[in-house]
Amino acid sequence: MSLPAFDVVRPRTVDSAVKALGRYGLDAQMIAGGTDLLPSMKQGLFGPRLLIDLKGLRELDYIRFDAEHGLEIGALTTITTLAASPIVAAKFPVLHEAAKSIASPLLRNMGTLGGNLCLDTRCLYYNQSSFWRGSLGGCIKKDGTVCHVAPGSETCWAAFSGDTAPSLVALDAMAGLLSPRGTRRVPLDGLFVNDGLVRLNKAADEIVTSVFVPATRAGWRGTYRKLRVRQSIDYPLAGVAVTMRTDAEGTCLAARIALTAVNPAPRLVAAADRLVGRPYDSDLVEEVAREAIRTAKPLRTSASSMEYRRHMIRVFVRRALTELWRDGR
Repeated sequence: MSLPAFDVVRPRTVDSAVKALGRYGLDAQMIAGGTDLLPSMKQGLFGPRLLIDLKGLRELDYIRFDAEHGLEIGALTTITTLAASPIVAAKFPVLHEAAKSIASPLLRNMGTLGGNLCLDTRCLYYNQSSFWRGSLGGCIKKDGTVCHVAPGSETCWAAFSGDTAPSLVALDAMAGLLSPRGTRRVPLDGLFVNDGLVRLNKAADEIVTSVFVPATRAGWRGTYRKLRVRQSIDYPLAGVAVTMRTDAEGTCLAARIALTAVNPAPRLVAAADRLVGRPYDSDLVEEVAREAIRTAKPLRTSASSMEYRRHMIRVFVRRALTELWRDGR
């Protein structure tokens, strides 16, 4: 499979990148590491006339932290830099573990935080060659009208399979967006749309420039569990990010659980609120783990079965809470 013809522009400032995106509109795609976009273009999933290469925007490559304002990460920070950051490892371990789990060293060297957050949703019926998709008449996400994993659905159930998003959602992070209309911040949880076709709640001319994590989340215990066929390279088939804060006696003061790869968007598990004010209790942990299955809606979007992915969500939530709450004391 070869790449289609396209032009490239390489803006040197964020403002010029925004202007280029506004000028070309839907005919343009942004590219940073290209680890997701270029294979998709080879599969005929995207055919932009223009690629806006953001790699030269060094002003978006940084990690900053202070005790008053919290953590700020530029969208062009590579996954390798994120995983190697001592600040992230010490104060935001859930994000550190998620970054370490992504793909392979070579792909982490190229891939960026912004790119990982803006990944296209994935599906067994979508991420195929154009010849393969054509044999089925396409799908609701590309060249067709039917969602093959949920034929009666009017929305797309392709799964979001990023690793950093659930960890940042669990940390109550916000995303910084820039457009010709100015800048704005949105809760990261609200950036994603639970529809595999829509994907992101942002305008076509907006660029994700940064991510902010509140200072109040620094020092929270955290872990990330990921189900995949191989222990490198593969996207998650299911992922669980858990963060927790406890007092000296082990009573839970706050907890958040976020899931990935089992819905069209990363999703929070509302039942995590049941842990607040309680000491460790294995029955309570099991109750929340069972409730996580209600949040997870895995369908036939991957080679793994729906039942197994649901089961592993329950197992991962149980193991993560036990590790952070009981064993972490």
